[in-house]
Amino acid sequence: MRPSTMSEQCIERVRHYFQKGDAGDSTIIEMFTDDIELYFPKFGTRRGKAAVAAFLQGLLSQLQSLQHFPDRYTYIASENFVVVEGWETGISKDGTTWPVPGRSDGRFCNVFRFREDLISHLHIYVDPDFLGQDLDRFFWGALPAAPEEKR
Repeated sequence: MRPSTMSEQCIERVRHYFQKGDAGDSTIIEMFTDDIELYFPKFGTRRGKAAVAAFLQGLLSQLQSLQHFPDRYTYIASENFVVVEGWETGISKDGTTWPVPGRSDGRFCNVFRFREDLISHLHIYVDPDFLGQDLDRFFWGALPAAPEEKR
């Protein structure tokens, strides 16, 4: 079944969101409604563009770079909703790269809702311990890395 035109447009906006984010493009804030609802683990649910700006400032203060691969993600769209499953890579301020073999795969799932052409709802589901440093919560012990899979 072919997605609706609205769904296709929303998917394109999501791809554009990842491109702007990776480029550090400050105009990304223009992609959100004034009352945007944002959820991120350890940040909680917040509303408004000021909350998005605070989130981005906090996240980017810890990173040298962040890279997404939106052309290879899985998208599920229905009218004004898009769910995307993907992975990311990056480098922290101290030069540590992720994903960390055996600790994290850099996987995430985001849920977007659109109002007209703007993102009104963004819930980001990811382990915020990008570098796998929270060893106390590796309840199963440090496992060897799984063989690399093609993405």
